[in-house]
Amino acid sequence: MKEKTWLYRVLSAAGSKTQYDEYVKRILGSRQVLARILKGAVPEYNRYSIDEIIQWIEPDIEIADTPPQPGGKNNFDTRITGENTESKIPGEGTINYDIRFRAFLPGNNETEKIKLLLNVEAQKNFYLKYHIVTRGIFYGARMLSEQLNSEFTDSDYDELKKVCSIWICMNSPLHIGNAMSEYRISKQDIIGYIPEQKRCYDKLSVIIICLNETDGKDLRGSLHGFLNTLLSPYMDINKKEEILTRDYGMIMEYELEKELRQMCNLSEAIEEKALQEGFEKGILLTKKVLKLSAEGLNDTEIAETCEIPEENVRAILEA
Repeated sequence: MKEKTWLYRVLSAAGSKTQYDEYVKRILGSRQVLARILKGAVPEYNRYSIDEIIQWIEPDIEIADTPPQPGGKNNFDTRITGENTESKIPGEGTINYDIRFRAFLPGNNETEKIKLLLNVEAQKNFYLKYHIVTRGIFYGARMLSEQLNSEFTDSDYDELKKVCSIWICMNSPLHIGNAMSEYRISKQDIIGYIPEQKRCYDKLSVIIICLNETDGKDLRGSLHGFLNTLLSPYMDINKKEEILTRDYGMIMEYELEKELRQMCNLSEAIEEKALQEGFEKGILLTKKVLKLSAEGLNDTEIAETCEIPEENVRAILEA
């Protein structure tokens, strides 16, 4: 008997709401999805296969506001799980990450294996009240500083792990279109030459991936083609399944084993609970928008306060 994968079920449930916060984090939290993002966007993973990368993503991974998914033999079908997406350091404020995880790169032996700390964030719009790259650098810097007493202690700074903050910007303007840029620490010898290995200073990378589904370019087989298909609010689930399976090798169904049947039932119950929580958050947001409007704030001020697009503010006020 064939059973649809967890990722298929989430995409099907999302429908046209794929880009909504409660859905997009769950979709991007799939190991199948993250492995393809790493291969297409992070240089260290370019030469490895998707199957290899999936196996190198650690299991104790965190997604904001997402309950745990039971494990199973079909590792490709599991999403990364966890609860601690909040970073709070006295005097440095609080950061709430969308997705945090650790991944490895192999070496010739165990001592040469490299660990990277990664963060993936989804943005529905490119232009915000701040520059995304600046926020990405701040997130990366926090991921570096909080390694003290977890990845290294005292003055053992050589154990500092590289961090990578990946920002996926949906609906980018046409003049940017489908683009990707990386911002990283690099070395420039100004006078003379200091013989320092790259791995000692290459510790922070911010990658911005801009998506535009309507720019008309043929993106089949590329990371941008994959993400535009995956996160499209216009494409129906059957078309998505066809493209993701045919062009990107995504596994959207598998043979259902007896011990997995209970796991699937539990996972559906968890998803229903998460959707209900998302509905309740929507009610709270609506109340907040109406309260701010009653206090005399205009649409732009309300949008900035609530961190939502102005058109969402107008939709709530006109409902």
